[in-house]
Amino acid sequence: MSEHITTAHKIHFKPLEPRKEEIMIEDIAHALSLMTRANGHFPEFYSVGQHCIGCYKEAAARGLGEKISFICLLHDASEAYIADVTRPVKKELKEYLVIEKRLQDVIYERFLGTVPTEKEMKAVSEIDDAMLFHEFYHYMGEKVLNYEPQLVTTPDFYERPFKEVEEEYLNIYGMLAEHFPGKRII
Repeated sequence: MSEHITTAHKIHFKPLEPRKEEIMIEDIAHALSLMTRANGHFPEFYSVGQHCIGCYKEAAARGLGEKISFICLLHDASEAYIADVTRPVKKELKEYLVIEKRLQDVIYERFLGTVPTEKEMKAVSEIDDAMLFHEFYHYMGEKVLNYEPQLVTTPDFYERPFKEVEEEYLNIYGMLAEHFPGKRII
């Protein structure tokens, strides 16, 4: 049985033993542009890539700075390598959470040069939850939180070609990466 996955750019990547030099932003952008939010249950295609771009735009519009904005862009990057698990199930899978955090931290180190602080992650989580609320309200008419978080931006909740999302993700990355020690300009 294989211990690696083969990425879009033909890298044999071991998710349980992630190596920074094997993590490519091109693989992340490609995979996230094709992965669905809500485990595919929205009535139309809306990708994790679109979600991450929306989180980035919200952080930028709130004036939270380039680092928080960059973290928002990357916050679901581990899903490019290990997929996602729905929140009700994920909280019960302790080992998955350990694997996800380890991989996500390597991704942050690769591109940011450091793992985000607890305070930085709190800001990202607030934006992530706000986007989640508005995504579910838009697509399902359901309020998934017991409060309505406000957004500064107006997210583009419409189906977009995956190549367009992939390119936008890479363009945003290219703009932000120049300012961080872990940069890799594509």
